[in-house]
Amino acid sequence: MESQQQFRETLHTKRLTLRPFKQEDWVAVHSWASNPENVRYMTFGPNSEDETKDFIPMTKPCKDFVTQLDNKVIGSCGIYPNEANDTASLGWILHMDYHKQGYGTEICAELIRYGFEDLKLRRITAYCAAVNYGSYRIMERSGMRREGLHVKKFWARVDKELCKS
Repeated sequence: MESQQQFRETLHTKRLTLRPFKQEDWVAVHSWASNPENVRYMTFGPNSEDETKDFIPMTKPCKDFVTQLDNKVIGSCGIYPNEANDTASLGWILHMDYHKQGYGTEICAELIRYGFEDLKLRRITAYCAAVNYGSYRIMERSGMRREGLHVKKFWARVDKELCKS
């Protein structure tokens, strides 16, 4: 398949800017990445300072984004196309101080728009632990639908157990 992708480094929603990571973002990223409650259902964390600092250079422009409200970094997100560049998976995390304010839905909707309109993807998926109410509601509000329930597939590092996703 010939690539029709049009990568953008910066995306915008009504209230947020999704932009590439800068090394100095590590302090803000660490504020949520080191918090066990904030990373309860993530595949990483809680991070040490060195782990967070090492993460920043591994991010990829046009795929990994810092989520910025005004000039404050409040989270991060990403869209990860497969090798054929026709399907991608989404991910996001917000500092818990910004939960339940609609930011997650804005992020997810913009990543979906970017994926289908700019990257010309055929399919977009996202995964979360079945008990992660906030994430699955963000997906539903963004027009995604549940297609499966995997028993003991998702590793919740904080709880050190496999859970449904």
